[in-house]
Amino acid sequence: MSLDGVYDENNIFAKILRGEAPSARVFEDDHVFAFMDVFPQARGHTLVISKHSRARNLLDVEPEVLQPLILGVQRVTRAVQAALKPDGIQVSQFNGATAGQTIFHLHFHIIPRWTGAPLRPHGQGGMADKAELEALARQIAEMIS
Repeated sequence: MSLDGVYDENNIFAKILRGEAPSARVFEDDHVFAFMDVFPQARGHTLVISKHSRARNLLDVEPEVLQPLILGVQRVTRAVQAALKPDGIQVSQFNGATAGQTIFHLHFHIIPRWTGAPLRPHGQGGMADKAELEALARQIAEMIS
């Protein structure tokens, strides 16, 4: 899929926002929704999306939506750091299929990294255990200020 296209109202993140698909919720406010990635690249892999944009990628998003979204990403990243104590944190965002984007709804990945622990492949590492995701979501949510 190219960088340009029509937003699909039935993408999985849109369904999660509408409550039509389950998620392990980490954080929600008026602007953002954060939840655990069901195909995590590392333990604690969290996703952050806007609640008010139909942007497919960073190139589509409205400036007034981007500011509270990136502040939400920072807030959740700090909570991941406090909860899981990783050696580093990778924050990434893909634009277009060639860049690795698989869900065409603007989203940010927050991926805790530990020295010597390789990442699982993006979107291919196998589905995580639901109970483990819920426990991680609670652990991270407790650290959000």
